[in-house]
Amino acid sequence: MASGSGGVAAPLTLPDIPYRYTVIDQDLAAALQEFGANLGLKVSISPEVKGRIQGRIPDGTPQAFLDRLAAIYNLEWYYDGGVLFITSAKENRTQLLVLNPIGFDAFASALDALRITDSRFPLRTTPGKNVAMVSGPPRFVALVEQTLAGLAAEKPDCLKPSLQTATPRIPSRATVLTVYRGSGTTFIRDGRPE
Repeated sequence: MASGSGGVAAPLTLPDIPYRYTVIDQDLAAALQEFGANLGLKVSISPEVKGRIQGRIPDGTPQAFLDRLAAIYNLEWYYDGGVLFITSAKENRTQLLVLNPIGFDAFASALDALRITDSRFPLRTTPGKNVAMVSGPPRFVALVEQTLAGLAAEKPDCLKPSLQTATPRIPSRATVLTVYRGSGTTFIRDGRPE
């Protein structure tokens, strides 16, 4: 991520032991589902993930197996802390995000705190840091967009007067953002994860 973000995505913790997988002729999606089952991971595979695995995959760690299949079959994977999402690279999305009134540094900090950032999919920003561009797999881009929407919802008084309602708002004592990630939930109260 640009501007000091460290790429602290939810860790995909795979054992550092040999992962042997031999196939004669198997559907790629089925092999990836089996990979998840063998390692106790929930896996969501896009219908766009197509192909057949033929021959022996060289022995290596589970991470090497996943990365090798991603490279051979032009796949992207993103782990959100609960589910390993595997998509075709052609499904990658690019989205421009207007950061006002949040600011890039606060936005990047929130993404890091929620462990959404991933160094493979950097967030780029304009020189004034009020517009950012995010590119990557659909689940990653969706989490980035949801984070921005949640942060913007915390700051309704910063909206332009033409966008505010005529009725004055009574400020709440605490703002809570709920982020759903796979089977886990993170609560952010007044900008800090709980």
